[in-house]
Amino acid sequence: MEELERNSAAAALLRLRSQQFDDKEAIAKPNLELGSSIGVEIARDEILPVDLLAHCLLQLSSFRDMAMVNLVCKKWRSAMRQSLAYRKRLSFAGCRVDDVSVANLVNQALNLLDLDMSAGTWGCQITDIALVAIADSSCCPNLRSISLWGVTAITDQGVAALVFRAKSLENLNVGGTFITDASLLAIATHCRSLKALNVWGCKFVTEKGLLHLARGCPSLQSLNVFGIKVTNLFFHSLAALNSQLQIKPAPSL
Repeated sequence: MEELERNSAAAALLRLRSQQFDDKEAIAKPNLELGSSIGVEIARDEILPVDLLAHCLLQLSSFRDMAMVNLVCKKWRSAMRQSLAYRKRLSFAGCRVDDVSVANLVNQALNLLDLDMSAGTWGCQITDIALVAIADSSCCPNLRSISLWGVTAITDQGVAALVFRAKSLENLNVGGTFITDASLLAIATHCRSLKALNVWGCKFVTEKGLLHLARGCPSLQSLNVFGIKVTNLFFHSLAALNSQLQIKPAPSL
């Protein structure tokens, strides 16, 4: 039989089985093939406690692999739920996910701090519905970093709903979207701890919105305004408001 490809989580699972259960027959027969990037040969997987299995599944970084885990059996679905509750970071970057998938996973990630929903080359189906669902989740007030890079279906309404509860945000990436100054006003009002903001290519953002941001976010250290029409005089005005602010690209002399 052709050897199945394993990732670190699967390998860890097998090592733990071997160390804790000296039962060769328990792992002799293959009864599972999980995706193209994770494969595990196991039998009688009930001998591994759910919490230990959940710890192993924490090693999974691919959204596709996490989705495949839920197809294995009831026990593995339970372990995946526990694993999500432990996770500090969750990424859908480059995945073709929808509002329902995002909402379901984020709602289970009770200790989440870093959420990456950057759109990929295959398109993105995330809309304001997902942002509202994230805003309603238990983890939202504790989120430190959110990336919505290239998620073009979101609007000011969705961003405003999200930042209203994500008041611990330190890093926010909304580059490549169609947000306007209204989003920046909401960010300036609710995200006082913000340290880095990327509005790369947000063509509807103006100097007025950036001024609201500079005044409302005193901890802001990094601002990416590439593709936005900003004068050198305005750059100097921002610098006067916040001497620690690093603006990208740097203004021409």
